Amino acid sequence: MPDRSSPRFAGAGSWNDAKEAGVADTRQTPTDTRRAEMFVAPEHDPRTRLHTTGDERSVLTEILAGQRATLELKCAGLGAELARRSVAPSTLSLLGLVRHLADVERRWFHRVLAKEDAPPLFTSEDRPDADFDGANTDSGSITAAWGAWRAEVAFAERFTIATTDLGVTGVDLWLGEVSLRWVLAHMIEEYARHNGHADLLRERIDGAVGL
Repeated sequence: MPDRSSPRFAGAGSWNDAKEAGVADTRQTPTDTRRAEMFVAPEHDPRTRLHTTGDERSVLTEILAGQRATLELKCAGLGAELARRSVAPSTLSLLGLVRHLADVERRWFHRVLAKEDAPPLFTSEDRPDADFDGANTDSGSITAAWGAWRAEVAFAERFTIATTDLGVTGVDLWLGEVSLRWVLAHMIEEYARHNGHADLLRERIDGAVGL
């Protein structure tokens, strides 16, 4: 069982923790899982160990941790299939979501709140949709995407832990002044939306369903 004191998940563990606990071997097959059931067996799901009481910071960070874990779980056990597109003309793919969310984490925590020079990793001014359009089956690209996402999540977690005031602010070129409190709430919204995409993308790949 993951260490509940770990800053990585504040009690819920990462996909690697879950994998060590046997998630990869215990996920129900597409024929015996309903959409309203958990994607993995509950006793092995790191999200079931989230705290449901506490102060504002604890609630926000743990809900966000659960959303991040959901993305990892929905991609678990896949290789090149991660780059499989949804339905034409869309270029959405699970790998594209990983790349996109790596840049979203980087924007809000690295660039806006920490005020660091951190340009996007997968997009540019002339290729604003390259996070999705550039997702491909090359193993190096897949490894790079996961490495970038995990590094940005780790930075975001460290920043949040080290910042005692949720009211600390940064300036976004689009929205203006935003607080850490707002960014945490927005990141929950961001992941919830894209995890809905991940539900459909994963089901189309191998029929796997579940929360």
